[in-house]
Amino acid sequence: MKELAAYRLQKRCDEDGVFVVEGPKMAAEALASGFTIRTVCATSEWKAEGGEWKEYYEVSEAELDRLSNMKTPNQVWMLVERPTNSSFIIHHSSLILALDRIQDPGNMGTMMRTADWYGIRHIVCSKDTVSCYNPKVVQASMGAVFRTKVDYIDLPQWLANCGMPVFGASLQGQPLPTIHYPLPTQKVLLIGNESRGISPEAMAQVTHPVLIPNIGGTAESLNASVAAGILIDRLWKNN
Repeated sequence: MKELAAYRLQKRCDEDGVFVVEGPKMAAEALASGFTIRTVCATSEWKAEGGEWKEYYEVSEAELDRLSNMKTPNQVWMLVERPTNSSFIIHHSSLILALDRIQDPGNMGTMMRTADWYGIRHIVCSKDTVSCYNPKVVQASMGAVFRTKVDYIDLPQWLANCGMPVFGASLQGQPLPTIHYPLPTQKVLLIGNESRGISPEAMAQVTHPVLIPNIGGTAESLNASVAAGILIDRLWKNN
């Protein structure tokens, strides 16, 4: 238990190339994903409700609490190996999501979940974006972490060399209702930091700045994950 409890620290997970999955729904996603499951700790309740794995440690609720990063641990805790680039199969879509300096784990996980809903299987991120294997990101992704490849790269350089038009949220952009269709088949959507927006270096690579009109005229800004959802839906309409 002491050894496994060390995985509450992101640093330990990064060192060992693993991530933590918690709760019956996420456990079911992990078991169906084909990812390598290293360790499973679960309460008797998990098995009684249909949870099944070839080998696991049965633990009490108090022991589960020692392992968990959640306020209310839920039946099962798993240690899952991260896929390598060679083992992760990418199902290419016509829209790639690019994230610049996203810091909030909830936003990151929600954007992964939204991308998953629209069939976007590849996300590229600046190196200072929150890890997709952060426990809060994993939970907020609702299983998208098992279906979406996330790369951390020199984002401005990648945008400059990707060979695709780059749509980026900007206060000086073209209002969404005036965008003309059809759009290019292959394209990138760039979403910037929650408070600072897109960095100047990345913005220099944006070929199509776009604006979500503030129809109400009162709110200062949109949540980054909400803005991403609106833009993904709009850019997807011509596919």
